[in-house]
Amino acid sequence: MVIAVASGKGGTGKTTIAANLAWVAEKPVQLLDCDVEEPNVHLFLNGPPENETFVTLPIPQIDAERCNGCGECSRFCSFNAIAVVKGTPLIFPELCHACGGCARVCPQGAISEKEERIGAVQERRVGGIHLVTGLLTVGLSLAPPVVRAVKARSDQDMPVVLDAPPGTGCPVVAALQGADFALLVTEPTPFGLHDLRLAVELVRKLEIPFAVVVNRVGIGDERVHRFCSDEGIPIFSEFPDDRRVAEAYSRGKLLVEALPHWRPLFVDLWKKIEAATRS
Repeated sequence: MVIAVASGKGGTGKTTIAANLAWVAEKPVQLLDCDVEEPNVHLFLNGPPENETFVTLPIPQIDAERCNGCGECSRFCSFNAIAVVKGTPLIFPELCHACGGCARVCPQGAISEKEERIGAVQERRVGGIHLVTGLLTVGLSLAPPVVRAVKARSDQDMPVVLDAPPGTGCPVVAALQGADFALLVTEPTPFGLHDLRLAVELVRKLEIPFAVVVNRVGIGDERVHRFCSDEGIPIFSEFPDDRRVAEAYSRGKLLVEALPHWRPLFVDLWKKIEAATRS
């Protein structure tokens, strides 16, 4: 069972929900932090990494002696990672998606590939949680390969909680693909509703069963609730706006530990997800 916790926008409490949900499970759980541009689950489940592996991509290299400047590689590349200027090819590694097509179309066989590091994957074990964290190298925009590297370490013998990146872009799609259930975290504000609509459209296109969690109830209005009612979307849980939550978060504390009366809310949420994935 792979549960993806996602949100149409950042700052809704997605990571808080994911970490606390995994903590209350009554069995060993794997928690995948796929928010590789800003991973922060490890701040709440602190512990030294057991191991770290690098994530690499094959980046093209040009043999200047064999290249005749024909420009076939540049014309083929949809991502503008290769430009040929006055017969001289220029490579922009940060734009390359490692498809290998440029090497295939080069009539001179002048293009080879070299593995370049784009990120890393760390693993920790805290209590009954196996935490896998992806870290994209700062300055790069190649999150999906790092997301896929994190997911490649998923253990199908235990429940998996996946903390997806915020938004609805390519990194989110890479994280959600293959999930058994999606939990969309939102807040009752105009911005929350706008981005919830986008997230709902995405999971429907991916044909993933889903439900909504409304966080910080009390700061906005009822438009999110009306939208879910009109669209037939179940709301599995509602969490009130509470200053103590922000205080616990700022100290890197799990809510179910800092505020024990919140534990039943997460236990109930876990049971609802289990029931939904069985039906």
